[in-house]
Amino acid sequence: MTLLQIATDAMPGGWELFNKISPKFFIRLSIDLLSVFVLVRFVYYPSYKNREFFFTFFIFNVIVFLVTYMMNKIEMSMGAAFGLFAVFGILRYRTEGISIKDMTYLFLCIAVGLITAVAKGGWDELLLINFIIIAVTTLLETGVIMKKENGKTILYENIEMIKPENHEKLLEDLRTRTGYDIHRFNIIKIDFLKDMATLRVYYFDSKKRKISI
Repeated sequence: MTLLQIATDAMPGGWELFNKISPKFFIRLSIDLLSVFVLVRFVYYPSYKNREFFFTFFIFNVIVFLVTYMMNKIEMSMGAAFGLFAVFGILRYRTEGISIKDMTYLFLCIAVGLITAVAKGGWDELLLINFIIIAVTTLLETGVIMKKENGKTILYENIEMIKPENHEKLLEDLRTRTGYDIHRFNIIKIDFLKDMATLRVYYFDSKKRKISI
């Protein structure tokens, strides 16, 4: 007796359980995984070079897809399912050190999984919807529609420069020391004990690079 036969005999009803799964499930799952892979690997990663949330993005997407697909077998509106997982994602990560952009991509991964799992229509319509999501995200990331503004939080030790009358000099100093064309900044925190200030600086740049002061 072969291993395949042993496995088949060990399963209740042979392959009946596997055959109960509709081909639609595998088609939708493939579209979902392909869409998230393109979104994370070819849109998110080239812009932010951050692999830290790869696991989170993919696992959240797969879990949302599987649970929502199964819940769709009972009476549940798409709005209710979407609200459930969106709120869960926000509450779970609201206290973590996750940026707004990372949270946005997490939300997109949840949305793709949700839409692919429960949206009505054929595979071609699902591909089109996911393509629109990816295309719009890519367009916004490239800065074609609007010039992309990057921000960075830094510690600045020359506390005398934070006075309003010295702001132009502060901008010049920041440009000289960082090499970035910084056009504005916000003062987040002032520490007079350490003679340091926490600034949020903004600059236009096509590439993400670290600022070190």
